[in-house]
Amino acid sequence: MYGHRDVRILLLGDSSVGKTSLILTLVSDEFPEDEVPARAEEITIPPDVTPEKVPTHIVDFSTREQGDEILLEEIERADVICIVYAISKQETIDSITEYWLPLIRNTLGAEHTTPVILVGNKSDLGDSNSLENVVPIMNDYAEIETCVECSARNLKNISEVFFYAQKAVLHPTGPLYSAEDKELKPECKRALCRIFNICDLDNDGILNDYELNLFQRRCFNAPLQPQALDDVKAVVRKNIPEGVQNNGLTQIGFLFLHTLFIQRGRHETTWTVLRKFGYNDHLKLTTEYLRPRLRVGRGSSTELGHLGYQFLTQQFEKYDQDKDGALSPTELQSMFATCPVMPWGPDVNMAVGTNEKGWINLQGYLAQWTLTSLLDVNRTLEYLAYFGYRYVMADHENQLSAIIVTRDKKIDWQKRQTSRNVFQCNVIGCRGAGKTNFLQGLVERSLDHPLLHPEHLSTYTMNTVQVYGQERYLLLHEIDVELTDELTSDDLDCDVVCLMYDISDPRTFEYCAKMYKQHFEHSNIPSLLVAAKSDLHPVRQDYPLQPAQFCASYKIPPPQTYSSTGRPNKDIYIKLATLAAYPVVKGVLVHHPAALWVRDKLLSSAPSVRLMHLKGISHENRSLWLKIGVGAAIAVGCGIVIFKY
Repeated sequence: MYGHRDVRILLLGDSSVGKTSLILTLVSDEFPEDEVPARAEEITIPPDVTPEKVPTHIVDFSTREQGDEILLEEIERADVICIVYAISKQETIDSITEYWLPLIRNTLGAEHTTPVILVGNKSDLGDSNSLENVVPIMNDYAEIETCVECSARNLKNISEVFFYAQKAVLHPTGPLYSAEDKELKPECKRALCRIFNICDLDNDGILNDYELNLFQRRCFNAPLQPQALDDVKAVVRKNIPEGVQNNGLTQIGFLFLHTLFIQRGRHETTWTVLRKFGYNDHLKLTTEYLRPRLRVGRGSSTELGHLGYQFLTQQFEKYDQDKDGALSPTELQSMFATCPVMPWGPDVNMAVGTNEKGWINLQGYLAQWTLTSLLDVNRTLEYLAYFGYRYVMADHENQLSAIIVTRDKKIDWQKRQTSRNVFQCNVIGCRGAGKTNFLQGLVERSLDHPLLHPEHLSTYTMNTVQVYGQERYLLLHEIDVELTDELTSDDLDCDVVCLMYDISDPRTFEYCAKMYKQHFEHSNIPSLLVAAKSDLHPVRQDYPLQPAQFCASYKIPPPQTYSSTGRPNKDIYIKLATLAAYPVVKGVLVHHPAALWVRDKLLSSAPSVRLMHLKGISHENRSLWLKIGVGAAIAVGCGIVIFKY
């Protein structure tokens, strides 16, 4: 992937150095014996006749026919500038430093990145030591890529002039190598070290023969023959002994090889590798490489697919060096060494499952990437690129193959079920209602856990739950609000909502009732009311309808109890996920067996809880509820008959 769609070559130099003759000779393949015009018209060489397969524009400049304004404009437009001098005329060599190079720097800036090629024409008239006159110039001006001597009259090195000019644009030396220090530049070293780490599949710090051959095939579409492989290692071992260990190439040896390529004028080899791994001319990973365009329709969500989980599992196993099933802080740092920053802070450890040391285990690791893919899929795409997804999963063009875009949620509502595997549940309730404990319960922790640090708590937790025999991911998101706060559109964006109140605080249920009536009564988002802190003494809520009455009145499942002490009610997470997996359009009788199952599970909550909420209700009201219960039983029976039919 080149950074240029075409190349624009500008020829500058004193009058009569042969700029126009060079162009005409290239085009006609013969020297123009007749009178040469003052300036050749711009020509375009089609991509199929150039070595790099890109269109090339060659522009001649004449001081006799064109003014300074056009000159400055052409310098700014050029991708590469050839300064032509006559080998036989010293004054044309002197003007390189006295006029042309200062003019280019004044126009483009002292730190410009436009490469310059020195072209010594009329070699048929000069002596063999003419290069000695320009070597000091090349040492003083970093923008000079190379010097080519040629002869338009003798047709010597004409095509080479334009080949090297094209090469200077497509494979510039400047970003890679410091001629002054005679070593790779820091940005180039960092890029090549990242590439080495990706290619080191077993993470042992050495590229063995299999890994070297895979690298060769991925980058150059051809394997290395055994003898060639031995020769490469022999060259490295001879020049830098620590570059080869256990008959494999170390990172130091890998960097040495690329230094050698550049010093021998084969920097296109290094650029081929860099571009294979997504780098542009400035050694930055391109946007297209990091975040290929992904279309996500309204109402759809994003999840990791099979290939995504497969690749990320391989990454986990690669960096779990001690094979204890968890990533220690050191192993985690090593895994993210191919990324510009360490993206996971201590809050991640509070959001997913960990081992007894607080280190992320495989289940928690995959849960975190599942969470990221749901909430910020571009971030997942970006880090898959950093990890080398395209290299490891070479049969796939980019990391989009790791992602699944689900169908519109409206279709799920129509079909009363979904193919999604990841569900977001927003947990809404007053501050102090027990939401944080509820979130930590999903990852089997409590707030008194010895490794839990309150300052690192996340408003998200994610874990897997079993829904109708299938493993699904449930994401809990805590919405912390005061009694007077309103919900935002983001607060309402979820697959199921958990309205939570404190069973021992009479002021907390009113907020849940208000939020349900205001936002969820006429919504297709399923709702579940949760009575938290059920281990405490229940009190009557300061609201006209008690929670059980409210649920019956608005035809939602009865309140579910939860306590973080003792044995927490884990069934409640399954119920939330099942409500999301089999959404119900309000007022429509459900016949899907899984939906019937979750309804029955919800209706089978502990009788003592339901009776507790009925305390204080008059005898007439109890009779009314008895009639409602009988009617509901008849409706359920009819539903089952219809389903069987």
